Amino acid sequence: MRIIAGEYGGRVLKTAEGPGYRPAMGKVRESLFSMLESRGVVWPGLRVLDLYAGSGSLAFEALSRGAAEAWFVEAAPKAAELIRRNAETLGIAPERWQVVQEDCNKLLARRARTTFDVVFIDPPYGEGQLSPTLRNAVRNGWLADGAIVAVEVEARLPLDPERENAALVPIVDRTYGQTRIVLWTTRENG
Repeated sequence: MRIIAGEYGGRVLKTAEGPGYRPAMGKVRESLFSMLESRGVVWPGLRVLDLYAGSGSLAFEALSRGAAEAWFVEAAPKAAELIRRNAETLGIAPERWQVVQEDCNKLLARRARTTFDVVFIDPPYGEGQLSPTLRNAVRNGWLADGAIVAVEVEARLPLDPERENAALVPIVDRTYGQTRIVLWTTRENG
């Protein structure tokens, strides 16, 4: 898998193989980043949280485009180690990235010590993780004011972006084949 744009554009990321791994494909990633940038996301200086990171392709893309820092949250040891190796191979400064090898909802259940400007959520299909992940991220202060939450889920997932979390405002809901991308932003004072 290749990074699309930015400092590391064209560089290849190694990806894990096996059940449950489905790296964000290039066309979907390109569409997602286009949606984010057309809605005012300017990467330099932003802090990114990549939940259910898998290969970390979304956060690596954000770092390549100038994000200041990215946290990769991935419970699987094999995938977490692969993210570390990819970051080192790309030569990304160690202070710009952190791998958190932990279950996303266990991490988010704790009060945040820092906030993030862009949060990617790509939970395993069919496991019902999206709602608790959104709820915990909002409730425990993981989102900066004006943060954007970008969710990648299966196209057929019954999901009402308007009702999923009252603290978030849906701004995009698009389907690409078997993948659905939903973007939310934080409500003012909310």
